[in-house]
Amino acid sequence: MVSHEVVVKLIGMTKTKTGLKVKAKLDKRKYPTKVKISDEEMEKLNIEYHHDSPNPEWNYTIRPRNQKTKK
Repeated sequence: MVSHEVVVKLIGMTKTKTGLKVKAKLDKRKYPTKVKISDEEMEKLNIEYHHDSPNPEWNYTIRPRNQKTKK
C-alpha cells in the first residue's frame, strides 16, 4: 500500500508542458460521512461530466453557478 505522504509528493511533482505546477497538501481533518444531498441540491450544482473519459462519473468539472453551461 502506498502511503498518503507518497501520494501527496507524487501529486506535488505534477507539472505540464505549459508550466502549470500542482501543489498538494494532505488534509487530515475529519468530515461527516453519509450526508444526504437532495436531487434539488444536486441540480443546483454546475457539473460538467467528461463523457470522453473512461469513467465520466469520476471525471468532471464543477464550475461556478454564474458560468452555467448548457447541457
